[in-house]
Amino acid sequence: MAEIHNVKFYPVSNGDTVQIILDNGKRILFDFHHSKASEDGLTKHVNLVKELREELKAVKRDYFDMVAFTHADEDHIKGSTDFFWLEHAAKYQGDDRIKIKELWVPAAMLIEPGTNDDQLKEYLLLRQEARHRLLEGKGIRVFSKPPELMDWLEPALQKRGEEASARDHLFEEAGSLAQGFSLKADGVEFFTHSPFIKHCEGGDIVRNSASLVFNIRFKCGDKTFDFLQVGDSCWQDLEEIVNITRYHGNDDRLRWDLYNIPHHCSYKALSEEKGKRETVPEPKIKELLLEGKDQAYIVSSSEPIPDKEESYDPNLKQPPHIQARNAYERYLKAVGGRRFLVTMEQPNQVKPRPMVFEFSIAGLQLQSSSQSAASSILTAAAPRVGCSDD
Repeated sequence: MAEIHNVKFYPVSNGDTVQIILDNGKRILFDFHHSKASEDGLTKHVNLVKELREELKAVKRDYFDMVAFTHADEDHIKGSTDFFWLEHAAKYQGDDRIKIKELWVPAAMLIEPGTNDDQLKEYLLLRQEARHRLLEGKGIRVFSKPPELMDWLEPALQKRGEEASARDHLFEEAGSLAQGFSLKADGVEFFTHSPFIKHCEGGDIVRNSASLVFNIRFKCGDKTFDFLQVGDSCWQDLEEIVNITRYHGNDDRLRWDLYNIPHHCSYKALSEEKGKRETVPEPKIKELLLEGKDQAYIVSSSEPIPDKEESYDPNLKQPPHIQARNAYERYLKAVGGRRFLVTMEQPNQVKPRPMVFEFSIAGLQLQSSSQSAASSILTAAAPRVGCSDD
């Protein structure tokens, strides 16, 4: 029987949380953004903690097979250190915490600086967790291998009486398939677009540039589908990805049936200039948008993007930007795509619900944003943020 895989987007405001549910039952989570206010119904954001716990309980699980944090900005990690079981300290363990079999992080997360006053901040707790797992040599994959990271790791390994190369098998590089999943065994593979070593060098970490970017390829029978999962890359980063990918003859890894666009529909993922009514993408970004396949979807994990006159106010800085949405919709139409969807607009702005996409031999289909559809799949100093709109 041909494989069926699901990709689920959660309405978490201008933040990211995406779950992949593979045909073989494995569950993969990209990023985590939980609002405490959602627990009391004080916001339209989904109660992510409640949602994920109920889903896992329904399939008798207390873990994810893999959790990836694309980068350490708050809108991608908020609430994660209260939700997940962390191996590095007993105070972050307990029966109600959800376990992570394998943690995927960019190298930048292991070398981010912090003062003594920052030690309880989530990004530093996740740094401690990633370092602990890397030293223990299990339950982690680190993307990129900058010298700054090795300056910490090699002496730490020597103190343990181990060779400097003892953890080399846990590192992944851009331009290659990540270990741990395969089309044959799991019906999915992860081609690493980013980060590059240079994104983590010199100590001046720009989180968005150093974030994880993947072409995720699903196999369904004799068909394959491509999901472009991007952190919060700026247009310069995406331009570099396009150039390098083409240089190495991996053009097919730029194709997409489903595109999770960066930075909550910020124009900075398309160009340096917002434009009055529509952002004009830089040439290489235009190339990437035109790699969309027939019947493709674009998803913006963001607040609603209304097409009304006040949305075009040039003084509006933070995303989402209507000018960017107009550009995405233009190029989606050009490739014969289906819909541009916003997480906080589906099925409506009054009560948004998770969106479930199904990859199958029949193609890519949006299942529903309703509660019934969501339930149905259950049973089957601080670093610079970068790409700021301030």
